[in-house]
Amino acid sequence: MIKLHSPSYKRVTIGLGLGSFMVFCNLYYFQPLLPYFMDKFSASELQVNWLFSSTTLAVAFSLIPWAIVSEIYGRRPVMLCSLVLIPVVNLLMFFSQELSHFIFLRTLLGIALAGFIAVAVAYMAEEFEPQALLVAVGGYISANSLGGVIGRIYGGVMTDFVGLKWTIFSMSVLSLIILFFVSSLIIKQKHFKPQKARFYYHNRLLFNHIRNPAIFLVMIIGGLNFAVFINVYSVMGFKLSAPPLSLPASITSLIFLCYLMGTVSAKLSGRWIKRYSAISGILCGLGVSFFGLVIMFLPSMVAIAVGLLLLSGGAFFIHSLAYGYIGRNVTQGKSTATALYLVLYYVGGSLGGFVLIYCWQAGGWPVVFAACTFIYLLIVYCALTVQKTVVQVVSPMPL
Repeated sequence: MIKLHSPSYKRVTIGLGLGSFMVFCNLYYFQPLLPYFMDKFSASELQVNWLFSSTTLAVAFSLIPWAIVSEIYGRRPVMLCSLVLIPVVNLLMFFSQELSHFIFLRTLLGIALAGFIAVAVAYMAEEFEPQALLVAVGGYISANSLGGVIGRIYGGVMTDFVGLKWTIFSMSVLSLIILFFVSSLIIKQKHFKPQKARFYYHNRLLFNHIRNPAIFLVMIIGGLNFAVFINVYSVMGFKLSAPPLSLPASITSLIFLCYLMGTVSAKLSGRWIKRYSAISGILCGLGVSFFGLVIMFLPSMVAIAVGLLLLSGGAFFIHSLAYGYIGRNVTQGKSTATALYLVLYYVGGSLGGFVLIYCWQAGGWPVVFAACTFIYLLIVYCALTVQKTVVQVVSPMPL
């Protein structure tokens, strides 16, 4: 097993971090461009939202198939296959002319991205010692958030200065360069045991996870958390690009610098779990995020920035704790379990976009805030139910 701070640990975590960075750059670099596509194709907010939601939905529904393939052929081949497909799809987008073409290719990109996302944590769970795994998951999620930040800023700034086509082409080249480094850094697995290619076996594991309330409710928490977090950013993008501010994409994309707070809080989650429970951390992160939503009622750019910083910090803290909870508490079918968590995570993000953007069109920020509050109450209910379930399991039977 790979030990914390060993040469292999540093090598593999750098490779996984680079791969994660590239994947999330590709996933998110279109998000700040939604107002740009509204003007380019004379489309509505809900129509251009498909450019983002089609990708996240494709990620969600491709995770389980990729996970099953990885149970048979291994995690590393699946991750590398995923990274090879990404620049290929980007090159196809370079030649696109219609909104429908972009949506279709962004869907294919989501399928490609899902391969890496589905199995990276399963690779770590099988190869790393428990102490190394705790730290590595936090670092991996930090790379997620950093990739999301850089990807969004890249998309907004590059499109304003060199145009959409060369933004897409440059992302293809960057993806190829990172693929070269990742393939040389991620070592072959030593503790992977292939499973027989039986869909019955994998479906049984999947339903076992669903029937476990402590596991499945934590997965739901992840999806609800992402539904609010990611789509508040989209709402703020529409708000800042509309009159009276009418800011260009290169400026509105800078709000995603607030994601960097998520990089910090994901790292801190590893320290939290050493002393406290995951559920208490989830509730703590939820309070921080909610306070951020309240602050965004204030009519100023500073209030929006502070609110997004708090929202990001709390959301990534929750995500890191929930994601790590799945990896630590599932003993069979780890990649299937982590993939199912991410299915709900990205489905939440996709459906949440249509809900919150509709709320934005219907009544502005007060209606968006009301919807977010309701979703957060659902998270509290799920978290308290998980805590009660765990206590019942570990408590001794009465004499």
